[in-house]
Amino acid sequence: MTELDRLKQDYVKIRPAIESRLKEFTEIWRSGTDKALFKELVFCLFTPQSNAKSCWASVESICGQDLLLHGAAEQVSACMAGVRFHHTKAERVVEARKYLKGLKARLSGFGSASEAREWLVANVKGTSYKEAGHFLRNIGMGRDLAILDRHILKNLVILGIIPEIPKSISQKKYLEIEEEMRQFCSRAEIPMDHLDMLLWCRETGEIFK
Repeated sequence: MTELDRLKQDYVKIRPAIESRLKEFTEIWRSGTDKALFKELVFCLFTPQSNAKSCWASVESICGQDLLLHGAAEQVSACMAGVRFHHTKAERVVEARKYLKGLKARLSGFGSASEAREWLVANVKGTSYKEAGHFLRNIGMGRDLAILDRHILKNLVILGIIPEIPKSISQKKYLEIEEEMRQFCSRAEIPMDHLDMLLWCRETGEIFK
């Protein structure tokens, strides 16, 4: 059995769970407020080099103490147990608030998710293509964007999509790998956002965010 055969077997088993989670993300976009979208953005600002569950727990703690929209960086940082570089990331949350008002309308104005990603990378400090794509996927917008974290890159090597994990990823290299992943998805008949969650589940044993 090939790696692709095993991947497709796994996909059949967990596809309903993937679709259910992606439906939740779509609902965030359909009915969510600027605040709801900003909460997801903060989560993605926290994730670099940090455990996703710890990041989400920190976001919930910040929201629970009503600090998301108005807390000082020091207050936000104090809620970020388990998040690396918490002082810097807390400062970025405070800085990103200047885009909070009208965030949904701003994102709606782009012609594509790729355009929205470019704006996020250029304007929201702390977002690379990975974080911006993650945020857009989690609010139901970036379904055809790659989220190239270490779990995904490892599996792209296993599947023969890329020859090795790059030591560093420029924006040009990111887009090249994204396109290779997109072509693989077309051949495998697995949507990009489904493949991301499938590979994440293979690594962690669960579907999260």
